[in-house]
Amino acid sequence: MHIRIVLFLSCIFLLQSCWLQKKPVTTSKKDAVTLEPIPLETPSVNEKKFIKNLKKSNPNLNKYTLAYIERFAAIAVKEMHQYKIPASITLAQGILESGRGRSELALKSNNHFGIKCHTAWQGEKVYHDDDEKGECFRKYNFPETSYKDHSLFLSERKRYAFLFDYDLKDYKKWAYGLRKAGYATDKKYPIKLLNLIKTYRLYEFDAIKENGNRKKTKQNKRRKKVKQAKRIYKIPKTHKVKKGDTLYAISRKYGLTIIFLQQLNNLSGTTLIVDQQLLLQ
Repeated sequence: MHIRIVLFLSCIFLLQSCWLQKKPVTTSKKDAVTLEPIPLETPSVNEKKFIKNLKKSNPNLNKYTLAYIERFAAIAVKEMHQYKIPASITLAQGILESGRGRSELALKSNNHFGIKCHTAWQGEKVYHDDDEKGECFRKYNFPETSYKDHSLFLSERKRYAFLFDYDLKDYKKWAYGLRKAGYATDKKYPIKLLNLIKTYRLYEFDAIKENGNRKKTKQNKRRKKVKQAKRIYKIPKTHKVKKGDTLYAISRKYGLTIIFLQQLNNLSGTTLIVDQQLLLQ
């Protein structure tokens, strides 16, 4: 009798062990979301002076397009130096694809180039009607990440490889080359890009040379300021979220990173609630 009980218990133990080993491990989609680094300060390309001269030459230029150029010209130039894509092309595409930065996709998701999710995308997603209903688009925390993703999108795909054989200042070939490679289905896409480049003299940004010393100096100055701020300013334990606060703004205010704040407060995203007590240390 005792032997039967022992055998019965042994069988139960073995079955339980097998069940525990085969139990599936599920990964939350939130855990797979790629956290974006805080963008570094981008060196100026005299964009304010450029816009001022444009307004003088033609007072009837679209104010939203001018504002877009002033905001993103330096980023486009930075991407040009790193990935060898003409800044004029990147800017023109950004203006066109984002509706001068005023489309829903650009305003709510910081997606300035209408880049869809695709199978390899592990970041946040939003759904919009485009060629088909409810298509999946990439969502970014910062527009700078959208620009970086645009550069990677073109430089890492074989169908766009021939574009990089063109001269960096030959924006005309790039415009028609994008259409040839299948970037857009609109037959007038190259003409639209060229009209923007010529009307707003975006080709001038293609001639800007990289200034590594200036870039390093700005970064070093910023690091010194952050260190000095940490010494002088004592960071409080918590921050009460006010209307208009963002995780990015709070991280900059206290010299912390977004990832640190997310981990400290168990946040999966960047959404904050008014009157929320955010831990800082």
